[in-house]
Amino acid sequence: MIEISLGQRLRELRDKADLSLRELAKRIGISSPFLSDIELGRRFPSEEILAKLARALNVSLEHLKKYDNREPIADLKRLMDSNPKLGFAFRTAVEKVKSGELTAEELIARLTKSPPKK
Repeated sequence: MIEISLGQRLRELRDKADLSLRELAKRIGISSPFLSDIELGRRFPSEEILAKLARALNVSLEHLKKYDNREPIADLKRLMDSNPKLGFAFRTAVEKVKSGELTAEELIARLTKSPPKK
């Protein structure tokens, strides 16, 4: 399960490639403030920019897409907006994970009725 964001993964890959923010931004044709916003999770790249980032960082586009969590978040928001009980259930689950009462793996196991992976 992916636990870091797209921006965090991009920063890791950029550091590994020993590229400055400005160097990478120039290489793919975007501004360094835009790349900074992507790494900080304030903005998200288009498919075209994401593909350029993947090429520049020597990874596949599919690899980077695994870290982009926008679609699931949008789906959760739509579900919570359409049914207040789902919103309550989600908030309850988040609080249990934050408090340490449940791990993410245990929550997934309960939701999928499968034993948690160790």
